[in-house]
Amino acid sequence: PEAADARICSFECTFCADCADTRLQGRCPNCGGELLARPRRPAAALARHPASTERVFKPAGCAPSGA
Repeated sequence: PEAADARICSFECTFCADCADTRLQGRCPNCGGELLARPRRPAAALARHPASTERVFKPAGCAPSGA
């Protein structure tokens, strides 16, 4: 939750900045939406409302850009 280099779409799909900026060219492969810097939750709010522990992992990695 404190990572400054994550990118997110409006559906909250989250990607590392490197993949989002290079392979995905700023577009979410799931919805086609714009990928922007994910806001960070303030520490006090994070303590009261922790980030989800459920993660979705795609072992095949990101689809090639334009796919």
